[in-house]
Amino acid sequence: MTSEHATPTDSGAAADLTSLAGVVAGQRAEIDRLRDLATTAAVVARAEGAVMALTGVSAEAARETLARRARTERRTLLEECWITLGTLPPPPGTDRAPDPAGAPATKPGGFVGRAAPPAPRLSDAGPADDSPAAPAGLAETLVRVGSPRELARCLLERLAPAVGACAVVLYARLPSGGLELVGHAGIDDSLASRWRQVSQWSGMPAPDALRSGEPRWLDDVGRDGERWPPAGDPSGPGRSQAWLPVPPGDVCLGVLRHDDRPFAPGDRDRLRAVARLCAGWLRTFGGRTGPAGAGTDEAVRRVFDALPVAAVWLSPVRTPSGHVQDFRIDAATRHAAPFAGGDGTDPVGRRLHRWLPDAVAEPLRQGCLRTLATGEPYESEPFANRDVADGTAEPAEYSVRAAPLGDGLVLSWVRHDAADRQERRLADLQRLGDLGWATWDLVTREAAWSDQVFAIFGRDPASGPAALAALPGLALPDDGPALTRAVRALTREGRPCDVPFRTRTPAGVRHLRIVAEAVADADGTPVEVHGFVQDLTARRRAELALVESERAMLTQHDVLLAERTLAARLQDALLPLPRRPVRPAGLRVEVAYLPAQAGVQVGGDWFSAIELPDGDALFVVGDVAGHGVDAVATMAQLRFTAKGMVVTGFSLTGALARLNTLLLHSRDAHGTASMVLARYSPGRRRLVWAQAGHLPPLLLRAGQARYLDRPKGILLGATTTPVFAEAECLLEPGDRLLLYTDGLVERPPDGIDRGLERLARAAAAHEAGTAGTLEPLLAALLPEDELRDDVCVLDIQVPDAPARRP
Repeated sequence: MTSEHATPTDSGAAADLTSLAGVVAGQRAEIDRLRDLATTAAVVARAEGAVMALTGVSAEAARETLARRARTERRTLLEECWITLGTLPPPPGTDRAPDPAGAPATKPGGFVGRAAPPAPRLSDAGPADDSPAAPAGLAETLVRVGSPRELARCLLERLAPAVGACAVVLYARLPSGGLELVGHAGIDDSLASRWRQVSQWSGMPAPDALRSGEPRWLDDVGRDGERWPPAGDPSGPGRSQAWLPVPPGDVCLGVLRHDDRPFAPGDRDRLRAVARLCAGWLRTFGGRTGPAGAGTDEAVRRVFDALPVAAVWLSPVRTPSGHVQDFRIDAATRHAAPFAGGDGTDPVGRRLHRWLPDAVAEPLRQGCLRTLATGEPYESEPFANRDVADGTAEPAEYSVRAAPLGDGLVLSWVRHDAADRQERRLADLQRLGDLGWATWDLVTREAAWSDQVFAIFGRDPASGPAALAALPGLALPDDGPALTRAVRALTREGRPCDVPFRTRTPAGVRHLRIVAEAVADADGTPVEVHGFVQDLTARRRAELALVESERAMLTQHDVLLAERTLAARLQDALLPLPRRPVRPAGLRVEVAYLPAQAGVQVGGDWFSAIELPDGDALFVVGDVAGHGVDAVATMAQLRFTAKGMVVTGFSLTGALARLNTLLLHSRDAHGTASMVLARYSPGRRRLVWAQAGHLPPLLLRAGQARYLDRPKGILLGATTTPVFAEAECLLEPGDRLLLYTDGLVERPPDGIDRGLERLARAAAAHEAGTAGTLEPLLAALLPEDELRDDVCVLDIQVPDAPARRP
């Protein structure tokens, strides 16, 4: 049986999936890029540390040494770092395999049978050789290699076009002196399995190359006896071969070609450079190179070959810091490849996140990490799949299980049958609905509860379910009688019940509900009761919280309403609104004050329009920030103080400066305020005005509307060093001047500039034919629903000049 994923038929869904796949691919590419950068940084840091340890220089000097050597040898910095790490002497006490026939033991540096070369001198001059560089990009590719087998694949990809290689093998020295195949590419698994281990007496070229410490170039067809595999093996992949010891001498690199062409000098130098780069990777990340002939241990592989289920064996792939970044598949059953939605090829050697679909790989990876860290098995959430048998696809449901095995994990796919799915759905329904089923046999006195009912009552399942007659005893004393009557009617008369009650559990008091009905026999006698118990605690708490919130809101509303009533009465007493236009200094002044209808707070807008003792007229419009009783109190203080100072001889700017001081230093003052003061002299029809952070007056003349240029001025109470200035305007007969607060022009979300433009247009349009009344203008400007802020307007009108007699 195989499986395949269902493809959405809806074009919109397909487009969404395609878009999502593109996003996931982009994120994966970015993660791979960042991972490569982190690994590259680790390689460079290790190389710098090696230079520092051997030469005693600083980190900066070590990096400069590596960079200088790379430039001298025409290498990249990463290539120089790999070579530096590969040429380091082995740590003291490193175990080496004994050499056969009494050959001397391996000396430091990994060479046997001759004096070991001295440790590399990490000077500015660098190595003395000037051999050609390794294939371009190999150093960068090595940072993504996670195992010797991946290393062999990587080398074959680079060496096939460079030197005509058809296969690459890696042999590692065993403690017994023999060799074991740890990585291969270009040869099949059967050949790798037959030649997984090579005896030190086999006469193969790999042991000879390691023993001598020199490369073996087998490109003479007359020397078939020394080739690998021997001429008698019909599956031998190549004719000419190269076998190079990889420093420090524990691994041998074999490069095989199909033809008999000898390796040119340039090819030989290039392969030597590749061996030096491989030495750096093996020394840094290779660790103890274990066997990899068929991808993992032969015994485990045989077990997996015989398993009749879909399963794989994973090995963790770690970063230089030891963090598990992915998992590598080291063995797989024949059922695994088609099941996981792959391309049907052998998954051995591939990374988990590149093999499985994204929707499965990431959650599974997290579960595998937990299992690897804790040793506790993991089972994924069930997911839908489609099994294909005899050309027919049928829906199926699977889950993936992970369990530790040695240093790795075993993944297996488990198919759930219909009964399992139904049981799981029922359990999910009970868990999500906070309810569980229960049955009571009235004849045998047996009872059965679902797991969720035990959880609701906080009862240990080992104690068993409670009898139906004992159920009222679990309720609180106040709820017990009602539940007792319901149970009695249910068991005696077969009357269904739906009763709420409370019970005390280890987690506290819970609000429950039992809904049950009876099943009667042929005589109508109840013989069984079944129903469900539901936990309503969360709902009940939400209802109680809502009732409490509503009660608090009503209380707060009453308080605010009382405060509004008080503030409105205080405002009416302190700011009486004239019922008809007033006429100070021969002008006609109409006043409009409209309180806000939104909320229960009153505002701090105010006005004054009085005639001074010298015959001039004083006009004031102001606005205190905020609402409520405090704002009204500050309004009254500013209103009466401003009039008093101007009446007693203060200039307009002087009055504003002292009002600013009053707001800053008065304990009873409320925040900040804006204000405009204007003094009108009737003799010359001269208007002098000043402002403190207020909107400019609007002048209407001959059907045109314009705003007066504002003199300097800042909000009262905003700073201790305010600057105020006066401006002058000569009025003409028939002019109208509007002083107003911001409630007239502000209309969120529009800005204040748009509000001013709207006022100018409306005022110019309503100037003619309005008989000097504000009502049409206010009706055109103010919203029809409710005002969000108080509105205060003074409409100052200069009477027309009397007509001259002829």
